[in-house]
Amino acid sequence: MQMLPYIHSPHDLHGLDNAALKEVAKEIRQTIIDVLSVHGGHLASNLGIVELTVALHAVFNAPQDKIIFDVSHQSYPHKLLTGRYNRFSTIRQYKGLCGFSHPRESLHDHFFAGHAGTALSLGLGMAKARDLQGGQYHVLPILGDASLTCGLTLEALNNIPRDLKKFLLILNDNNMSISQNVGAITNILSRFLSNPTSNRIYREIETLLSKIPNIGTSLAKQGHKCKESLKNLVSTAPFFEQFGLSYVGPIDGHDIDKLVHTLQALKNTNTPTLLHVLTTKGKGMDTATHNPTTYHGCKPFDKETGLFHTLHNNKPSFPQVFGKHLLHLARQDEEIVVLTPAMTAGSCLDPIFREFPDRCIDVGIAEGHCVTYAGAIAKNQGMRVVCSIYATFLQRALDNLFHDVCLQESPVVFAIDRAGISGPDGSTHHGIFDISFLQAMPGMVICQPRDGHVLKELLESSFSWARPTAIRYPNMLTEEPNLPILPRTLGKAEILAEGRELLILGLGHMNHVAMRLKERLQQEGIYPTVVDPVFIKPLDEELLLQLIPRHPFVITLEEHAVQGGLGTAIQAFCAKHGLFPEHKLLNLGIPDHFLDHGSYQDILREAGLAEETIFQTILAEVSLETV
Repeated sequence: MQMLPYIHSPHDLHGLDNAALKEVAKEIRQTIIDVLSVHGGHLASNLGIVELTVALHAVFNAPQDKIIFDVSHQSYPHKLLTGRYNRFSTIRQYKGLCGFSHPRESLHDHFFAGHAGTALSLGLGMAKARDLQGGQYHVLPILGDASLTCGLTLEALNNIPRDLKKFLLILNDNNMSISQNVGAITNILSRFLSNPTSNRIYREIETLLSKIPNIGTSLAKQGHKCKESLKNLVSTAPFFEQFGLSYVGPIDGHDIDKLVHTLQALKNTNTPTLLHVLTTKGKGMDTATHNPTTYHGCKPFDKETGLFHTLHNNKPSFPQVFGKHLLHLARQDEEIVVLTPAMTAGSCLDPIFREFPDRCIDVGIAEGHCVTYAGAIAKNQGMRVVCSIYATFLQRALDNLFHDVCLQESPVVFAIDRAGISGPDGSTHHGIFDISFLQAMPGMVICQPRDGHVLKELLESSFSWARPTAIRYPNMLTEEPNLPILPRTLGKAEILAEGRELLILGLGHMNHVAMRLKERLQQEGIYPTVVDPVFIKPLDEELLLQLIPRHPFVITLEEHAVQGGLGTAIQAFCAKHGLFPEHKLLNLGIPDHFLDHGSYQDILREAGLAEETIFQTILAEVSLETV
């Protein structure tokens, strides 16, 4: 008989022997594989943390004890043990379970967490509040090893009180973030693993020293420094001990017996402690174990073979067009340098990184550093610097963007991937706020292509503008017409269709919606002009001053927050030139609230941006005004 369906809360694990816990872990792993084979999701990271999650919930008393996941895409086993088994098949679906921790979903989820590096700071904050209020619960932040490349985690390490009680920091070390980890800190973590006999050696150093004739006994008594020196050479412990953490490990993160025993021993420690746990990403599914990057965020797959189901579509995605064309340009121009904060696979940069490793830099999960680093390289005359970064992660580097790029007038080209709705990933990952803070930066160019061909034209042209430039694009399929690549004039819009009653300004891929709406509106006797602004900043003021007075209705259409987006820019333009109140302006975009998760079409409907909704809205507005 299965056990997992009868685990309604972590309390149901208490009292189970280790054999039973191992069975629960086995069923969790199979459930994750079963559900994700149908719907997709974060697979490899969750398969790797199963035993650790079971052991934590078996030993500690959640939700009173606070388990805090970094990033939290590895919280699927946690969800299965905290009363969400019956809904697990809905994960990442509209109105279903979130693929990340979600406080409104369960008392066991304490924070929204979709960006790396937050768990330690959050844990310290909870521990401080607990101590001020006289609480006695445990605080257990869980870091992935890649979190240690994130500046926020290092800042938090520097702020750990040495007398902090009931605080157990768990390092889930699987040598991976999304892609392979990079940097010096990764080397520190791997140093121990390269010499598995080291732990035994430095534990036995006193015995070895005592065997030296005549002076051995004396050396053994003074052997502490010798042991520490050897420990410093082969162990990760001193790195963490410098921050006041007691270090335990590393231990096998898939050994339930050892995990439970160790966690029980550390349960009431009077000093802040780090438990170093070694896990294998994709554990229990060979294809995921051997291809952890590919199976990090996976599509539906065949459970037996592990192979992804084939999607019959020959169109490329915007990121694929970008990665391929950037490689083409790099082959022609040796001054092109590419930087990214751990997004080589998602942004389709792996080919260019393989071919030009000296000119491609993955800084790890360190967005602020990535932007500043890019700004400094771009200050050198002749260097053409591309910083490829997701829209939602660029938010973390706002000060670096202001201080180290725009203020310095460094001509960095920001390839802003995942600009728009992120669907199943939800509120922490929607790229719908970047235009708002980019618009505030003096000298910044902001543009968005409607298809793959325009993306290539903007990318090539951006190097000639010699200004900080943001080219934003979504992660969706696009057309890539085989046309000559022509230079794009800075700030120049493009008329896609001529009309008279209505002017639609569609941003990027929303122009395709605008063109379909044009056909439908013409059947209702309404003839729209459709314009692709191409540039949000600078706007094509000359063209707008020609078109707006000729159209009584102006509609902006964007997959971005209305507050601070294209609509706001057009409002400001109209106010500046005295075009109100004669012209009716309607801004259609993301409303002023956080969007949840679901399919792309689900989220469009929630935001009021489904094509049918837009059509009915326009029809009602124009008809009402006409009457």
